[in-house]
Amino acid sequence: MSDAVQPTQPMQPMQQGIIPHLVVGDAKAALAFYAQALGAEEVFRMPAQDGDRLLHAEIRVNGARLFLRDDFPEYRAEHGGTSAPPGLLKGTSVVMHLEVPNCDAAMERAVAAGATVTMPAIDAFWGARYGQVADPFGHLWSFAHPLGAPGEPCPLAAGQAAP
Repeated sequence: MSDAVQPTQPMQPMQQGIIPHLVVGDAKAALAFYAQALGAEEVFRMPAQDGDRLLHAEIRVNGARLFLRDDFPEYRAEHGGTSAPPGLLKGTSVVMHLEVPNCDAAMERAVAAGATVTMPAIDAFWGARYGQVADPFGHLWSFAHPLGAPGEPCPLAAGQAAP
């Protein structure tokens, strides 16, 4: 007999191997922005005891789960001091990437909701229409769609060998 703890309930099947968890300055406003800009669907929200901030929220964006919460500066020291919104960290090293039917339309929708273009859409060398925006909370988002039909060689790399 093993000393390992056995689950009392059958394990749930893994639904998504990695789930981004964003920290923002105003989670309620972020939920509204992501719904308008990205078509996000709110799944769950848990208010903090102060009744103002959100301790946890979950949304679905482009079929994927994403967690977010308000910043809790009063608890940063207990957690290494690094869990803060991008503005307080002076930037972010993560870009959330979405494969979409139309890169330009997705960027226009995000900008109309309040995002700022950080990289205008281009026909990228890897065969995708690609661009980036920053949301009002400091997080970066990229959008892309393939330039060629599925299974066809990249139209930009035709006749070129990889270095």
